[in-house]
Amino acid sequence: MPTLLIVLLFLLGVVLIVKGGDAFVDAASWIAEAFHIPKFIVGATIVSLATTLPELLVSAIAASQGKTEMAIGNAVGSVTANIGLIMGISIFCMPSVMKRSSFAFKGLLMVFAAGLLYALSSGGELLFGQSFLLLAVFAVFLLANLWDAKCAIGTASRDSRPEGGLALNLAKFALGTAGIVLGAQLLVDNGSALARMLGIPEGIIGVTMIAVGTSLPELVTTLTAIAKRQASLSIGNIIGANIIDLTLILPISAWIAQGSLPISVQALRLDFPACLLVCLLAIVPPLQSGRFRRWQGLLLLACYGAYLALLCTSFL
Repeated sequence: MPTLLIVLLFLLGVVLIVKGGDAFVDAASWIAEAFHIPKFIVGATIVSLATTLPELLVSAIAASQGKTEMAIGNAVGSVTANIGLIMGISIFCMPSVMKRSSFAFKGLLMVFAAGLLYALSSGGELLFGQSFLLLAVFAVFLLANLWDAKCAIGTASRDSRPEGGLALNLAKFALGTAGIVLGAQLLVDNGSALARMLGIPEGIIGVTMIAVGTSLPELVTTLTAIAKRQASLSIGNIIGANIIDLTLILPISAWIAQGSLPISVQALRLDFPACLLVCLLAIVPPLQSGRFRRWQGLLLLACYGAYLALLCTSFL
């Protein structure tokens, strides 16, 4: 297959994931409201999971095809890109005060999840039985979301009816889901083809091109938040997406891979430590000072750049 066609199909996969995710979220939210599912449940489940659906499907498809390095690289690489690149941009462009009460628990939960994943994988594989600990962290996160949303439910209108028809939103739901699935398949297949063509390990493709591609929903949310001067929206979305990436995607991938995921030397020596480092750099300074500062965003961007440079060096 010509190189240009492979690149175009890879980019098509990214577009399908982003647009499919938009349609999926809109339709799922409408259906939930139309059938009188409480809005706080919709916000704490559908909205929290929606931006990580691309990463979940890409890693699941990769694991089912035996491309475990790509599955791991996508999940962990997405967290590193979300923090080092996307959160770095957000903080650099929009330094802000952050209330410890609303930030501390989920921020520390993200750091704990990254450390736990690293510890569980230190033996060279992630067993599905061990990953129940990660699923327990995910359950805590989901319960915390439900609690936060329930506390805020008083600001929502109980009598509002969603606009649009059932048939239209069912069609959007189906097309959005199909777009995400097809886009994920295109990313995995053509990402693998690019790796073979360039002689690059699939793990590196996973933590770079695919990880950034599946993180585009978070990037779009961040850029929108910057334009609207809503710092907490951007950072809150990134932290929530990262917790799901760390605690849900790899356990599911381990189950699909028949009980265990082999962890490569690159992942243990570089990808996992880089992920844990940027998590700490993102969370510890604002816990101490109560605010995000521009130098912190610059430091995160520099760390992400250094991580990419080390990846290239290790490959060469």
